[in-house]
Amino acid sequence: MIDSLYKHQTIDNKQLALPAGKVVCIGRNYLDHIRELGNEIPEQALLFIKPSTSLVALDKPLQLPVGLGECHNELELALLIKSPITKGTPIVLSELIWGLGLGLDLTLRDLQSSLKGQGHPWERAKAFDNACPITPFIPLSEFEDVNNLVFTLTVNDQPRQQGCTANMMRSIESLLTEITACFTLLPGDIVLTGTPAGVGVLNSGDKLALTLTNRYKFGCEFI
Repeated sequence: MIDSLYKHQTIDNKQLALPAGKVVCIGRNYLDHIRELGNEIPEQALLFIKPSTSLVALDKPLQLPVGLGECHNELELALLIKSPITKGTPIVLSELIWGLGLGLDLTLRDLQSSLKGQGHPWERAKAFDNACPITPFIPLSEFEDVNNLVFTLTVNDQPRQQGCTANMMRSIESLLTEITACFTLLPGDIVLTGTPAGVGVLNSGDKLALTLTNRYKFGCEFI
């Protein structure tokens, strides 16, 4: 069942007047993650999209897909777009991004591997209902340098992922430029900026803790 009531929320639990749009995801933006999966380094940003129906608030009880093989965590910094960005738009982050949060790019890894092996797109493994649990968003003004932010994930109190946007292969500004050379970003869209190493299997009953700069802490549970 999809979370048809999903709305973008602020860190102080206020609803934002931005629609739930598409989620543009960046694959292979951290070298350590490329190496852990044995993938090739892309010459261009690897782009794919999750639909708005993949969005679900992180504070809700979350359910894993059944009978579709392993589902992996991929923790990522999320950008909430507030103004249209098209090809040639000057990339001034304060004018284009409402704020930052964290998202889980849930991935059906067995299915993705099968699709990749056949040369097929990944949507069946990435774009299913509720495939993008997302935190509330923090205003951009709260962050001094978006290209030097640390974020972490623990699963059942065990460290699993730690990333820093300073280690991204492409900066946030570069990503927005490259994305919008292909298609427009609209208010309410989300950009997931890539995941560091540490992806792994999620199971029912797992309790997750997410942090952004050690200042913002979030939690969720898979039932």
